[in-house]
Amino acid sequence: MKWIKRIAAMALTLCMLGTTLTGCGSQTEETASQAPESTPASSSEASEEPSSTPAEKITINIAAQKGPTGLGMVKLMQDSEDGSTANTYNVTIASSPDAAVSMISSGEADVAALPTNTAAILYNKTSGNVQLAALNTLGVLYVVTNGEEVNSIEDLRGKTVYSSGQGATPEYAVNYILSENGMEPGTDVTVEYKADHSELAASILSGDAKIAVLPEPFVTQVTTKDPNVKVALNLTDEWDKVAGDKSVLTMGCLAVRKDFVEQNKEAFDAFLEEYKASVDFTNSHVEEAAELSEKYDIMPAAVAAKAIPNCNIVYMDGDEMKQKMPDFLNILYTANPKSVGGELPGEDFYYTK
Repeated sequence: MKWIKRIAAMALTLCMLGTTLTGCGSQTEETASQAPESTPASSSEASEEPSSTPAEKITINIAAQKGPTGLGMVKLMQDSEDGSTANTYNVTIASSPDAAVSMISSGEADVAALPTNTAAILYNKTSGNVQLAALNTLGVLYVVTNGEEVNSIEDLRGKTVYSSGQGATPEYAVNYILSENGMEPGTDVTVEYKADHSELAASILSGDAKIAVLPEPFVTQVTTKDPNVKVALNLTDEWDKVAGDKSVLTMGCLAVRKDFVEQNKEAFDAFLEEYKASVDFTNSHVEEAAELSEKYDIMPAAVAAKAIPNCNIVYMDGDEMKQKMPDFLNILYTANPKSVGGELPGEDFYYTK
């Protein structure tokens, strides 16, 4: 009888072993099916297999704008829509810089494309909770004319120049370039400001303004509509002539909330890599980027295709960003301390990976 008991015991052991293996198999399949979702692994699981535990996929809320910052993000938006990005990117095309400021200030946006000096202002207002992550747009300002002959900055002496962006980077850039060329704004050159870029564009088209400082894509819009409107000067080039390699005329940047990036550093760094690739795509695949621009209601494809080569869309982060920005911000601060929030940002203003 002993051999019968032994056989029974072996059968019971095999049955229990089979049940255990089946249960592990079911649990593994369930975990695998849940992995793409945002369920974090337990600390014990992470410590056992750190190399195989995938990073949690999150949604990053981004505020961009119509214009160069939106154009640089079109591939990122398409890839996110296709589900091929490391994270999900919820991009809102804000109606104005003020709208983007409101979104990042309230926490509605984690990341925002802003005028560079605005990022510095927010850094000061939030006690350092807004950081500069990357520069994304260099100078997009051009002197355009309608019936006037302008071939150099000196040709502006004694003339009236119309501009937009009073109290912002365009004003300080124009004044800096004029003063470095030996002309005092308001004395040697009269600068009159319009409320916004659209009003200024209408004035140059109507002939009410003969000389104007306009940004892209408005430059492309007015020169396309009226062949008599000519691009006379690229103010990025004029800035470089007087500033050398100490600074760059930087119109736009990517800002991030410090509290967000501290909690999601890996995800944010992955976003920066994909954003950089999107900027490269826009600059190297202009026609395709222009089509995506129209798809995402940034600007019509025909306008975008002509504007992109002149928009100075870039991706500049890390040491290069830290090298170029302080002198630029110092120029703005010297012109008006309020332009950067009352004081120059500290070292922690610059986010680095």
